[in-house]
Amino acid sequence: MKLSRPVSWFLLAFGVWSWFIWITFVKNLWKDGSGLAFDDAGHPTAYFWVHLLLAITSFLLGTAVGVIGLRGVCALRREDAQKKKD
Repeated sequence: MKLSRPVSWFLLAFGVWSWFIWITFVKNLWKDGSGLAFDDAGHPTAYFWVHLLLAITSFLLGTAVGVIGLRGVCALRREDAQKKKD
């Protein structure tokens, strides 16, 4: 399957955006002072574990989508370079 240039760049940008957003979310989750993420004794709550799992899943999916986009961009660049040689 061949991806178009806009689709490849969109997927790559989505992967980068996903990492940016979820890293920020995990930092905020870790510093949570509202009592949702950690109980009074400082132990992680179910809220913390669920949201950490959500963030990890999003990291993995964002990485996969970004890699697909990167491969599409690289393939298009190789194709453009080959056309210039011909």
